[in-house]
Amino acid sequence: PNFMKKSFFFAAAAAALALSQTAGAQTNIQTFYDFGRGYATTTLEMFKGDSWGNTFFFVDHYYATADQRADQGCASAINGSYFEIERNINFWQDSALGALSAMVEYDGSTWGAGIFCVGASYFLHSDDFKNTYTLALLYDQHIGYGSASLPVKFSGVWGMQDLFGVKGLRFSGFIDVWGNDQTCVINADPLNYKTEDTKFSVLTEPQLWYNVGQHFGCDNLHVGGEVELSFNFAGHYGFMCNPCLGVKWDF
Repeated sequence: PNFMKKSFFFAAAAAALALSQTAGAQTNIQTFYDFGRGYATTTLEMFKGDSWGNTFFFVDHYYATADQRADQGCASAINGSYFEIERNINFWQDSALGALSAMVEYDGSTWGAGIFCVGASYFLHSDDFKNTYTLALLYDQHIGYGSASLPVKFSGVWGMQDLFGVKGLRFSGFIDVWGNDQTCVINADPLNYKTEDTKFSVLTEPQLWYNVGQHFGCDNLHVGGEVELSFNFAGHYGFMCNPCLGVKWDF
């Protein structure tokens, strides 16, 4: 399962916050069909800025297929959940170091894994705030199970609004590179089962959204999709590509 999904509107929300420190909470829900894995997911995201920084969280739900429910005896359609909550601390926003924030994060899931992260983030933007970039460097501490010989995570989040001059077309996404000791499956064939121990993982999920609702008085509605590109992720050895199509509703 994809249990490292990040914010795809974080950079845009940060830009809005930079323009108005009293910006209200920004919330959206996304629903995708994952063609690589053959199931649907939903993501609920919230971003809220204040005079001491900002708070962001999201919750992912992964929905089991009928075959998965039959094979696993699932009583619920939800086959797993994952969440992250982040707090960027920045009460020096009007100083020369206003783009730099202290950052605390916790990641958890129904699979029992938990990761506590602490570090710093740095916010960059174009003059008109249509193009935004956030970089973060964090120290990771696993809780429950899991370990990392290199307990460090680098994250980059980007957002580009009105791409190619097309109003309502947005290109956004993230990339994570983190230390992650795991045994990945190379070949799952029971007669030729092979695994490999790995020390790090890479995950990036570029998204493209179009505000289709602007054409009929419903600016909340977006259609688009993402491509999940990963390396040594979720027990899979090497490179993996999972395209998805989805809709997004801004509250």
